[in-house]
Amino acid sequence: MKRKFYIWLLIVVGGILLFLYVIFWAPNTFDGDRIVIVSKGENFQQVTDSLQRAGVIRSRLLFDIAGRLLGSTTKLQIGKYRFKSGASNLDILDNIRYGKTVELITVVIPEGLRATTQAKIFARELGIDSSRFMSLVNDENFTHSLSIEGSSLMGYLMPKTYKFYWQTDEADIIKSLVGEFWNEFDSSMIRQMNRRKMTMNEILTMASIIELETAIDSERSVIAGVYYNRLQRHMRLQADPTIQFALRGEPRRLHYNDLNIESPYNTYRNYGLPPGPINNPGKGSILAALYPARHRYLYFVATGYGGHRFTTNFDAHKRAIKQYQKNREEVKAMKESGG
Repeated sequence: MKRKFYIWLLIVVGGILLFLYVIFWAPNTFDGDRIVIVSKGENFQQVTDSLQRAGVIRSRLLFDIAGRLLGSTTKLQIGKYRFKSGASNLDILDNIRYGKTVELITVVIPEGLRATTQAKIFARELGIDSSRFMSLVNDENFTHSLSIEGSSLMGYLMPKTYKFYWQTDEADIIKSLVGEFWNEFDSSMIRQMNRRKMTMNEILTMASIIELETAIDSERSVIAGVYYNRLQRHMRLQADPTIQFALRGEPRRLHYNDLNIESPYNTYRNYGLPPGPINNPGKGSILAALYPARHRYLYFVATGYGGHRFTTNFDAHKRAIKQYQKNREEVKAMKESGG
């Protein structure tokens, strides 16, 4: 009798151990790494669904049992996770409970974007709330808390490549962007701004216009010089990027009637700089606004082949426009002919 008892006991204990092994320690195998995102507000069942869809767990039922036995169904860390083949249910539960393999996500913010476009990029890449991002950008109290005068952070959201965790708080993202701005805008640049007797808002406004006028670094200071020359002569800036901003929406080809739009940002109708930055410029354009090239140019127009032609009087500017139109037609004809 005792022998049978011990045999049955051994079978029961072995069965329990095997059951526990299968639930907790048996490896989940799959090809390559698998990415799973855990978002704010998701419950354990939703996360389990995501793990199953990604092929990370071999059995939804066993994983669910393991989570309940360990009390891990209410303790989840949001983030982007990378799982490797061979991880057990215990490993996976421990991972999402403490965020052990949560990855930083690289987000590239190009120069010259409006805050609304930046918000869309962060929403797409990090799963944030773009509406809250914009609400903070335009929150005067929040702006002042970041040592910035004014009612908006437009111009101060520094373009750069950043690394954030999934669903990082919108305020923390903005603080990082503004922090990078202050890192770039050093004391020597502030001294130059004061020498020019300009405010930060004016420098960034000029820089934001320059940013959209050219992608050629060597031209930035020349274009800055053109605009400063026009301001000194009490001429309107007549900067197309300000019209694009006044029109709102996505940038498009401008029409003649667009130049008559009623807006303080319409530099074809109003003298001086517009009220504030029209995008978030990069350091190159900010430096150009601070250190413009000295020359007598008052006009510039695209060449049609890349870059711009600069002129000192309106007659020469009109000839440059005609040459641009001719060059553009030549380029168009070459493209159509497959050249």
